[in-house]
Amino acid sequence: MSESIDFLLTNIGQLCTIPAQDGGPQRGQRFGELGLMEHAAIAVHAGVIVAIGDSDDLSARYSSLHTIDAAGRLVTPGLVDPHTHVVWAGDRADEFERRIAGVTYQQIMAEGGGINRTMLATRQADIHQMMEETKPRLNAMLASGSTTIECKTGYGLNTASELAMLSAIALLDMEHPAELAATFLGAHAVPPEYASDPDGYVRLICDEMLPAVAQWRDEHWPGPLFCDVFCEVGAFELAQTRRILEAAKAQGLLLKVHIDEFEPLGAGRMAAELGATSVDHVVVTSDEDIEAIAQSGTIAVSLPPTPFGLGHIHYTPARRFIDAGAAIAIATDCNPGTGWNENMQFVMALATRYLHLTPAEALVAATINAAYAIERGSQVGSVEIGKQADLVVWDVPSYPHLSYRFGSNLAHTVLKRGQIVFSADWRTLLSWMG
Repeated sequence: MSESIDFLLTNIGQLCTIPAQDGGPQRGQRFGELGLMEHAAIAVHAGVIVAIGDSDDLSARYSSLHTIDAAGRLVTPGLVDPHTHVVWAGDRADEFERRIAGVTYQQIMAEGGGINRTMLATRQADIHQMMEETKPRLNAMLASGSTTIECKTGYGLNTASELAMLSAIALLDMEHPAELAATFLGAHAVPPEYASDPDGYVRLICDEMLPAVAQWRDEHWPGPLFCDVFCEVGAFELAQTRRILEAAKAQGLLLKVHIDEFEPLGAGRMAAELGATSVDHVVVTSDEDIEAIAQSGTIAVSLPPTPFGLGHIHYTPARRFIDAGAAIAIATDCNPGTGWNENMQFVMALATRYLHLTPAEALVAATINAAYAIERGSQVGSVEIGKQADLVVWDVPSYPHLSYRFGSNLAHTVLKRGQIVFSADWRTLLSWMG
């Protein structure tokens, strides 16, 4: 007698299970292990994977309420985007025009543009407007295969507006089928009212914002909550960054740091010492800092759409990180200034060409390693029994196509917790997504 389940995905041509490595991200010689299976099937019950095996065997073993025939297509875990600024109001298209004409990102920031420009628009927006502007971006991410997405604050830059951004993230997490991770980024930039007193703004973050964020977490957010700092020339200095991170750690927040996008300030060693979950950007990181990151549990998250969006030629030296034994993940950095890109498929294409990852490594960096970069590796990022049934059926026969091709959406069917949330056959997102 067959066992009853909710869902069976059959006739998978190539399945990438992408296993974790010793309960953590893949690194070293094992970075790029895909756990390939052919002619496979996945059994799902109550949103969780309950069996993986030969398609004929599982079809005979289980009786399912719903069955999808993958028709020989590629199946992978849902992609994980571990670094985004996807919640914002307004746009900065005119600044893009100026950058193309030769004005630098740092010059625009010094003139009051950049992050502070988006801050003004976001402060003026209420939670409803923030959510309505963000939903189409989350829809695009989900439709292109990203089922778990990190979302940062950082465009409020005062206590009330930062808390409003966190509340928008929490409401979107409840309403949208994608699963969101939340990060407080009050230290994204020094707001205009503190331009002559940046240390005063650091005191505000440590003494007022972080306690308020911790209270908000206790009341509204059941999972891990991160604190991030933009440690960079023109943003926050190394000593200021340490002070904020130590204050955040004292409040029970997990740590992330933007580092070495433009200048190497030595933040990698500090982040590793403090036990940060990830360091992000890592474009000009020193060999000494790479070694410190590699010897720690901190994951290096590369954001190739950002140098691409800025027209820069320097990208994360990923092979130096890999050779040192560090764990590497990739992300969109979706933001209104330097990288308005919602598609992790494009990130994989960039990663193979400019980070010199293999297609297998790029896929690992976009799944299991990205999941560990937001402390979700035990739930998502791989196809394993007991994990959430977050799956993508791709309209290609094998995994190299995900990096080989770019500019179109290769996702055929996207499942979150065993529910279909996108199907190319319908040519639209499900109606309840708005």
